[in-house]
Amino acid sequence: MKVIITDCDHDSIAIEQKVLADAGMELKLCQAVTEDEVIEQCQGAEIFIVQYAKISDRVMEHCPDLKYIVRYGVGVDSVDVEAATRRGIQVGNVPDYGMNEVADHAISLSLALLRKIVLMNDHTKQKTWDYTASIPIHRFSEMTAGVVGLGRIGRNYAQKMHALGFRVIGYDPYFQPSAETDAYVRPVAMDELIAESDVISIHCPLNGNENLFSAETFRKMKDTAVLINVARGGIINEEDLEAALENGEIGGAGLDCMIGEPVMPDAPLFCHENVLVTPHMAWYSEEAASELKRKVAEEAVRFANGEPIHYPVNHV
Repeated sequence: MKVIITDCDHDSIAIEQKVLADAGMELKLCQAVTEDEVIEQCQGAEIFIVQYAKISDRVMEHCPDLKYIVRYGVGVDSVDVEAATRRGIQVGNVPDYGMNEVADHAISLSLALLRKIVLMNDHTKQKTWDYTASIPIHRFSEMTAGVVGLGRIGRNYAQKMHALGFRVIGYDPYFQPSAETDAYVRPVAMDELIAESDVISIHCPLNGNENLFSAETFRKMKDTAVLINVARGGIINEEDLEAALENGEIGGAGLDCMIGEPVMPDAPLFCHENVLVTPHMAWYSEEAASELKRKVAEEAVRFANGEPIHYPVNHV
């Protein structure tokens, strides 16, 4: 099968090339991101490996040989999965390549905000050596961590936060508790999670959760609570978040995902000292990057050989 990487901003595709070459398959790299670019540059492909490219129903219509789309990463919001299913096109992702990295990044943002690390680093370097500028800070064992989305990454975050001493509660309408998860997270309703949590970490998909955190949500949160987003931009209404921070309705935010990435330095949210921002890097470690590249290529080989893929998103 002809395999095309529609787009990729990685330094090298050597890992993908080796996996496919070992299977006797060739790989072509384009840099097609828009619908028109994909239609123009990626004809003849039966398999797309996709990073940012928008694979819409129109793209599928104009790429009649396409049989399988596999995404670098977890989210598939750039792919019209419903249209793919209707057309008999398999969609896949790699949901487990950076579980630890994303959970660890969310924990890092959580602890940095709760312990006021960045705030006090700046205060100490630029003003005075005075811990009282950090008051109040509370013991982790007296705090509640709320987890929105209890998939692989959400459970990873919950388990590690529990190990740090937090009481952990979680909301996920699809979550099935077990004896294992009962040891570190208690499922609750969303309203209870919002009202009780001192830190809320988002680990749910964008689809169906747009503006899940908005002005109404912020009014229900503790005015000291911090909100972490390592999932997708758009789950938080950023205008409402900016207003909530301005009005002191919540205690801060740690954002790895935002609307309209890449976000420019003059973004209003960046003006708040209790907002920490990283450039959609929660997934990243050298090990995770290599694992991701290897796994997308291996999935392409499995599909081409008529073998079951490991990570189907839809059923065709």
